Amino acid sequence: MKIAVVGTGSLGGYFGGRLAMAGEQVYFLDRGPTLAALRASGLRVRSVFGDFALSPAETHATDDPTSVGPVQIVLFTVKSFDTDGAAATLPPLLGPDTAIVSLQNGVDNEERIARAIGPQYVVGGLAFIFAGVSEPGVIRHTGGAAKMTFGEFDGRRTPRMEALLAACEHAGISAELSGDIKVELWTKYTFICAQAGLTAATRQPIGVIRQIPQTWALFRQVLGEVVSVARAEGVRLPDDVVERQLEVVRNLDPTAYSSLYDDLVAGRRMELEALLGELVRRADRAGVPAPASSALYGILLPSATRAG
Repeated sequence: MKIAVVGTGSLGGYFGGRLAMAGEQVYFLDRGPTLAALRASGLRVRSVFGDFALSPAETHATDDPTSVGPVQIVLFTVKSFDTDGAAATLPPLLGPDTAIVSLQNGVDNEERIARAIGPQYVVGGLAFIFAGVSEPGVIRHTGGAAKMTFGEFDGRRTPRMEALLAACEHAGISAELSGDIKVELWTKYTFICAQAGLTAATRQPIGVIRQIPQTWALFRQVLGEVVSVARAEGVRLPDDVVERQLEVVRNLDPTAYSSLYDDLVAGRRMELEALLGELVRRADRAGVPAPASSALYGILLPSATRAG
């Protein structure tokens, strides 16, 4: 397949790199220090599943989508605060059946991409992986299932989704084609709002949060608030979604934090608006109380504002 990766961070670097290693024709689109590193040294991935590397020639790295032309799949993996700018660069990559697969945090990125290029190109996606960027062009994969889930918003098993599923399986990537991707997106959003919000606000790993009853109760409350907002918007989350998410968290490494925490302590721009900010705004519109989520948002907003 001809695939473009827009944003060579932890997700784009890992999944795009695996697909390229398996023989797919992958182009990495980025800018600045990341583009310079890809052109000079290629892509290097240090993974718990085995390290691998792509040479500069194998990355096909560029900042010019017109030099790539139409592709079958775009893995859209920029940070949520770069969604609008990156979506504006997509038209040269579009063919009649191109699928833009967002693997970003949050539940509004697909809507924003669709406003820029049209909903017919946009499919839902999410990734389950613990990974980060050690330095430009170097990805650190430390754990997690390293899995992708994706699907059309109308639930159809289309040829473009079947083709991506086959490519992932050939590359050794755990992948699932979902018949209700909106439920999948909101299920992950439920988890990530609580996990990111609590680890960032407390500056403590998940193990400490689990050990303190009052903090653990707050974690549960945030989960419940996200579920209430989802149901107010007509998303049919399972009745046991909160308990299932708590069980997931009980099995996490006690030293685990979140990317929101990592960005906070490093003074980098944060995805707060895509997570708790978006949740609070949707709760307000739906008339759903979300006091715990609103408090966490208010606590973290000064740091997010200072970081830009």
